[in-house]
Amino acid sequence: MNHVNKVSKLSRSTPEEQGVSSMAISRFLDHIKEQEQELHSLMIMRHGHVITEGWWHPYQSDREHMLFSLTKSFTSIAVGFAISEGLLSLEDTLASFFPEIEKKQNNEFREIQVRDLLTLSVGHGSATMGWDLQQIEGSWVEHFLNIPLEHEPGTRFLYNTSATHMLSAIVQQVSGLQLIDYLGPRLFEPLGISRPYWQTSPEGNNTGGHGMSLKTEDIAKFGQFLLQRGFWEGRQLLPENWIKEATSFQIVNGDNKEDDWQQGYGFQFWLSRHGAYRADGAFSQFCIILPEQEAVVIITSGTHDGASVLNLVWEHLLSEMSDRPLPVDDEARTILNQQLNNLAIHIPMLFETSPMAEIVSNRVFKMEENEYNIREVSFMFKPDSCTFVLKDDRGEHHITCGYQEWIEGTTSMFNNVLHSQHQPAKITVCAKAGWRNENDFEMHWCFVNTPFTDTVVCHFDGQRIQLKRTVNTDQDEPRPTINGNMQRYL
Repeated sequence: MNHVNKVSKLSRSTPEEQGVSSMAISRFLDHIKEQEQELHSLMIMRHGHVITEGWWHPYQSDREHMLFSLTKSFTSIAVGFAISEGLLSLEDTLASFFPEIEKKQNNEFREIQVRDLLTLSVGHGSATMGWDLQQIEGSWVEHFLNIPLEHEPGTRFLYNTSATHMLSAIVQQVSGLQLIDYLGPRLFEPLGISRPYWQTSPEGNNTGGHGMSLKTEDIAKFGQFLLQRGFWEGRQLLPENWIKEATSFQIVNGDNKEDDWQQGYGFQFWLSRHGAYRADGAFSQFCIILPEQEAVVIITSGTHDGASVLNLVWEHLLSEMSDRPLPVDDEARTILNQQLNNLAIHIPMLFETSPMAEIVSNRVFKMEENEYNIREVSFMFKPDSCTFVLKDDRGEHHITCGYQEWIEGTTSMFNNVLHSQHQPAKITVCAKAGWRNENDFEMHWCFVNTPFTDTVVCHFDGQRIQLKRTVNTDQDEPRPTINGNMQRYL
């Protein structure tokens, strides 16, 4: 299967040409702002054309964004290719791939089929999520096989990332390739998607259920590929029936008809209201397919309130999609373009300087014992920026923050959600800072390939310092305050 890797760009059009009002999209953006929903990117496609695209600065079009469980839908597509090539079937059992199951005294795992893995109905009583898997140093497959079954396979839906990892392990076993390499000539290259980042397990399998990062336009290509049921630029890449089956109702996951997470589940796809379906990841990473409207909506973000975001999509975008082109509306398009050009992550107004800066600059603060094992912090204040240095049990870490503009750099000091043995040692950060008042210095660290932004407030009181950290994706979980004392000059 030798396909030439090529650049495949999506075509552009105006909203009105594709039957969508620019004013409706503006209202959607207005309500996103009013509700203080932190979106990072938005791309809307209609009839195969991109009609709206925007990124909230410092997020931008050329940055990959973590997908979390949106990754699961790519694993589903990999399974579809493997089935179409005769490498496996929906009825194949785990025991046919993992002979060690036969040696177990408890043979309940023999009954689990590929279909049960796809519908997240393996029979576990509790879920193993991506974060849980990342803490496991040994075999993730063995971990899965050691969790007792509490239900008959195929009977109960339980959102379970470890089940999706088993699909990745199976495809790698039957193809001899990691998922990322298996999908390369079959999906990524035909769609013009550069080889993405995808985490691996300690055994060397792609994680399957999480861990992929893609640019917004690449997610949109995937969505259009799904909308076209596997057809792309003159070729049927994947049998149409697989897309139809994978994105159709396969198992009950609730009975609340107003909840977009209880409309049924397919093969690693969520069914939505209004005849839609979606690939869906934590903190509201969405690839929403609207077959009846021939539309795709892509959203990356850093918010827990995905239900409200989806409600705004239904209310302001879906409801305004016409069957025919709309009259040109130059005024509405101008307003929308201005909105899109001015999108930015909200940061409060801060002062560039304080008399305290001269007192604490280049001084080392020794921190009291804390759960993060932070030992020392220091600040180097300059006219247009400040470099913050932190020492902990992992070493020394730096972030330079601009006052007027975000300063981009790399750092090993990042959100604990990301810190694990399976993550890169350094990550891109855009940082901005300023003074709330004479004694409080506030830093914002935006990890722009992720949903996460840290806000660290440093309160200076004589020789004392107090650090308070919050993360944009936190809900009600308070972070501990860390205290320290001024010790010496750098």
